[in-house]
Amino acid sequence: MKRTPPTTKTSDPASKRILIVDDHPLLRLGLVEWLAREPGLSICGAFGSAEEALAAVMKLQPDLVVTDLSLPGKSGVELIKDLVSMCPGLPVIALSLHDEELYAERCLRAGGRGYVMKSEGPEKLALAIRQVLAGRTHVSPKTAAHILDLFTGRKTAGTPTPISELTDREFEVFQWIGRGLSTRDVAKRMHISGKTIETHRAHIKSKLSLGNATELVAYAARWVTANC
Repeated sequence: MKRTPPTTKTSDPASKRILIVDDHPLLRLGLVEWLAREPGLSICGAFGSAEEALAAVMKLQPDLVVTDLSLPGKSGVELIKDLVSMCPGLPVIALSLHDEELYAERCLRAGGRGYVMKSEGPEKLALAIRQVLAGRTHVSPKTAAHILDLFTGRKTAGTPTPISELTDREFEVFQWIGRGLSTRDVAKRMHISGKTIETHRAHIKSKLSLGNATELVAYAARWVTANC
């Protein structure tokens, strides 16, 4: 997949270097052009997959990474984990179409420092970038209050839902199943073997107390329709 050529601002050598990861070329280009106009920020690279970003991050040395969650092959959550492992201290912000209530906690557990929904617009993303570069975490006020309550003991996590019991990888497989993809298609999309997908499917069925593949497909389809 072709990457968007990096855009930098040579007039400000002290500007913070941002790396963009999004598999939609038009959106990727739009983010590059918008953020390149923001004072104090420059774009050191823009890529369409986690693999491309991981291959370039050590060379480009960004100050912050903005990544979509829905990427071909390795997901955005898995990319966050890899970036945190490769470059401890490198802040990562998730930019996604998905509801923050469903995904933000997974991103933060993976090591992300912020979560912005694409529907909020580029101004909110620029604000999130500045907050995270300043050492803070950026999530919506509702999510921030929920996390603060958990950490201070004012609210318990409660009984986990079956979906919350899925690992990040199982959760990704579950969503692709809900979108109608076969085992072969999911394996191709995630760049892993069909045998591994079947293992994930078995674990998902067990955790969700589903008897067979038909029940899994129906359950996943209903969940995706209601939540994505």
